[in-house]
This record gives sequence, C-alpha cells and structure tokens, in this order.
Amino acid sequence: MLSIIQAAGWPIWPLILCSVAALALVFERLSALRRARIAPDGLVDEVIGVTRQAMPTADMLSKLADNSLLGSVLAAGVKVVALDPRCPEEQIREAFESAGRAAAHQLERYLNALATIASAAPLLGLLGTVIGMIEIFGSQGGSGTNPAQLAHGISVALYNTAFGLMVAIPSLIAHRFFRGRVNESLHEMEQGAERLLHHLRRLPLRQF
Repeated sequence: MLSIIQAAGWPIWPLILCSVAALALVFERLSALRRARIAPDGLVDEVIGVTRQAMPTADMLSKLADNSLLGSVLAAGVKVVALDPRCPEEQIREAFESAGRAAAHQLERYLNALATIASAAPLLGLLGTVIGMIEIFGSQGGSGTNPAQLAHGISVALYNTAFGLMVAIPSLIAHRFFRGRVNESLHEMEQGAERLLHHLRRLPLRQF
C-alpha cells in the first residue's frame, strides 16, 4: 500500500483524506439513522394510549422527547395541548411542524458533506491525472526520453484516477442510501404526527 501511495505521488493525499472523512461520515450516519433512534416501533400507539387516559406530566414529556426523533416531534404537540387543552388546531400543527423541521435537520446532518466528497473525489483524481500527464510531457526533454520520469508520470496519472473513482463511487452509493432512509423516516414521522393530531382533536374538552 505504501508503495502505491509513493507511486501515485503527492496528489493522492487529498484523496486519502477524503476517503477517511467519507468512512467516518458513513459510520456516523449508520449509527445516527438507526430505527431505534428515529422512530421506534409502537411509539405512536403508546403515546395515544397514554394521552387517552390523561395528559402526560412534564417529566414524561421530557423522557418522550429524549426517546427518539419521532418522540421529540410527538412531545412538542402533546406539550401544547397539556398547557392549553382548548388551543386551536393550527397551534398544535405548528408545534409538530417546528419540531419536524428540527428533526429533519438532524436526519440530514453530514449528508451534504458526503455528497461533496462524492463530487470532489473524481475531480481530485483528474487533477492527479493532469499532474501525471504534465510529468510525462516534462520527461520528453531535448536529450531524449527519461524512462524513469515517464513511468512515474504514468503511475501518478493512473493511480490518482483509479483512487478518485474508488472514493467517489462508494460515497455516492452511501449518500443515496442515506438520503432514501432520511426520506422514509420523515414520511413515517409525518404520518405519526398526523395520527396523534387526529387523536388530540377528539380528546374531551377540545373545542376546534
């Protein structure tokens, strides 16, 4: 591996840094986008069951908000009703939407960075290719061809091109995968908040 890096020349170092950053982002998103941390199974039904009996206490709402991203969205709407049972529907919906935007921001965290790496890696590989070509043409001096310089230029060009694609392709696949998971999670949270909103509207003492 060290011999490959030496043959590729200095242009490969930015690509190595990109690969390390992309790998760290992938592991971070795999941990952050686990279902248990976004929308645990049965959470909406559990909240509906609790609010059917009585409004949760402040401590219960705090635990619900810390449970998951979906829990933070649901807690925001329930908190509004707990503070004012006769508040208008628009106020509850606004609380859900505000919490949903914050949750969406958490879900989409670092995805732009991963997309940037996927886009920049081929360009960095192309830069290494151009530098390698410059070294190749520079080796064609007036005294004839320098085989060592020619071989080095070819190595720089090919290794950087290959490594740029090796970084870009997995990064692009990971970005598309995480984007799909984010969209699915947002849809699920939206449905859960809508279910809870309909339930809160039917509670006693509600006047819409």
